[in-house]
Amino acid sequence: MNSDALDIEFNDAVDRINAHTEPFPADFLLRLYAYFKRATNNYERPSSREPIINAFKTNALFQVQDISEDEAKQTYIDLVNNYFLYRK
Repeated sequence: MNSDALDIEFNDAVDRINAHTEPFPADFLLRLYAYFKRATNNYERPSSREPIINAFKTNALFQVQDISEDEAKQTYIDLVNNYFLYRK
């Protein structure tokens, strides 16, 4: 898949997540968070009021630090597609 097609599919996946109104499982949200931040090259520190949430987010970011932006986009897309395919 070329870079433009990947970007379009990634943005579509982000839109699907943002449009969804039911709550997501916490572990799923953490993975989405980490892959989104890596895919968009956003290196801002987590900014939750709760230190434990910041710790979980930081750990999630640490786990994806060695993958490329394109790999992060593709993994994000796959996570979203699988979630909506297999959700109840």
